[in-house]
Amino acid sequence: MTKQISYIGKRVAIVGCASGMGEACARSLVEMGAEVHGADIRASSVEMASFSELDLKDWNAIDQVVEAIGGRIDALFNCAGLPQTFPGQDVLAVNFLGLRYWTEQWVPKIKEGGAIATISSLAGMRYLSRLDLLKEVMAKGRQEFLDWAAATPETVGDTYSFAKELLNCWTQVLAVELAPRHIRANITMPSPTDTPMIAAFEELAGEERLAMFYGPAGRRSTAQEQADALLLLNSDLAGFINAICLPVDGGFTGGTAVGAFKQPELFKGK
Repeated sequence: MTKQISYIGKRVAIVGCASGMGEACARSLVEMGAEVHGADIRASSVEMASFSELDLKDWNAIDQVVEAIGGRIDALFNCAGLPQTFPGQDVLAVNFLGLRYWTEQWVPKIKEGGAIATISSLAGMRYLSRLDLLKEVMAKGRQEFLDWAAATPETVGDTYSFAKELLNCWTQVLAVELAPRHIRANITMPSPTDTPMIAAFEELAGEERLAMFYGPAGRRSTAQEQADALLLLNSDLAGFINAICLPVDGGFTGGTAVGAFKQPELFKGK
């Protein structure tokens, strides 16, 4: 019997469902038969079981949304994030602190055998090179973290990349912690993707630099291609895949690692 990805009878929560990868993911979940409860700072066009307006910087609001959705879920999809065009403190507050707090509120409500899938970025690909720092920072409380980041900009560097590095590290730690409950946690690292957020990256980096991350595919990915990876990771078909930071990049990471795809100018000037 051929196995297929199915969400029929599954109850899921998703944050960041108003546009881009999150919207594509939410729409696919609905089409695949899931009971979908969404949240975002902006309204979503996807017809879900429920939708809540949510600013991930507001932890009280997170508590209220989780309580309003209520009940238990089979899977959690974390698709929200801010680009570097926002203030650095906001980027850190949403892309790491907010997503972490949102996830922590759901963890007790995730059924045994459930799963968490989160979107990170290739911008966080260097996280393994500074694990000691990331683990030290992860142990800080919210305000302590933000105060530290404001006082040490040279250590933090690009707030978007730093938040993604933290998200990668934290997800893998979380996966091990949840394994006794048979709950999996994985994260994707997309390459440049055609979503509304790409305009911010073009503004900051320019198309030429973005294109260096296209890899062997030679193009941007689509929002649906990124959503499909999340759908796979949170499905029963991926039941033994856990604690993975999965590059969804058309071969950029793998090709670069073995020297088959070379970009000698990639990190020039860093």
